[in-house]
Amino acid sequence: MSAIPGSWQSTPVPEEFLLRGSPNIATEDVPACPVCGAADYSQFAVGFDYELRTCANPWRFVQCRACRHVWLNPRPAVAELGVVYPPTYYAYNYGAINPIARKAKEMLDQRKLAKIVRHCPKPPKSYVDVGCGDGRFLRVMEQMGVPRSSLYGLELDKRVVERLRGQGYTGVFCERAEDVSSFPEGGPDGGINLITMFHVIEHVNNPATVIARIRRWLSPGGVFALETPNLDSLDARLFQRTYWGGYHIPRHWNLFTPASISRLLTDNGLEVLATVFQTGHSFWMYSLHHAVRYQGKSRPRAGAWFDPMKSLIGLAGFTAFDLARGALGSKTSAMLLICRKPS
Repeated sequence: MSAIPGSWQSTPVPEEFLLRGSPNIATEDVPACPVCGAADYSQFAVGFDYELRTCANPWRFVQCRACRHVWLNPRPAVAELGVVYPPTYYAYNYGAINPIARKAKEMLDQRKLAKIVRHCPKPPKSYVDVGCGDGRFLRVMEQMGVPRSSLYGLELDKRVVERLRGQGYTGVFCERAEDVSSFPEGGPDGGINLITMFHVIEHVNNPATVIARIRRWLSPGGVFALETPNLDSLDARLFQRTYWGGYHIPRHWNLFTPASISRLLTDNGLEVLATVFQTGHSFWMYSLHHAVRYQGKSRPRAGAWFDPMKSLIGLAGFTAFDLARGALGSKTSAMLLICRKPS
């Protein structure tokens, strides 16, 4: 299958989706740019839910002619979020990852959080993970000395939240960052010392609203770390038309470059301290997986060689590849921005 010029809605559905019986789900239009509000845009990319095949809808990314922001238009209706985020979604099943890959990922997670904490004016006493998944970062911060009573998280899946609360993480809530009402504000330092949002900002409908809310939650001098896909990367350019793994269609709604996300953060009163390019191994692998599996005749077995959830050799190889590129100063497809709220 390859996208054809003309109407994006007439893009042929890959045969695997038809054989699987993937449904067409309800959508909602997003005619104005979520960042600047302009309503003049051009088509950027068209594709399908190549990873999970939860639905057969074609989806379109568009680019604002005014500020160059890229967003999904249309996007899934809120009532359909349970379809596109099924119980098998990887963030809810971290324990199912290959044990060797999980151990390596835990080491990278610890290194990442340690790097972020070094930007805090003092060891954090309170922590929020927006989009906490199964709670792995909450556990790391608990090991780093933050008491469980001062650990908070937001997650969409009710079963995951109930499991975490049953484990004693009572500060975890089943709410979207855009709509949260039960989250505590204030605290001994006038707010939260450290907030992280790893690969979540691209999932929200209004990034500026979410960042403004996070700024209110932070204590003076508090640190906010945000990780998101990078449109200004080699693999994003190579696979822009449809197959780039960073699209994560239809779950990613907003996509950024280092310049555009930095501008959004500073416009909302945060000071950017550092931009660090992380390994984008899964984006490389999913890009190749999608191209091999869905271009023309379906080839699921061949595609499996590039599935980051199945190919340990590929995961190690592309991680090493991006680590080397990052060391040489290349912009990889995952960027981590570390910011603070002025004192």
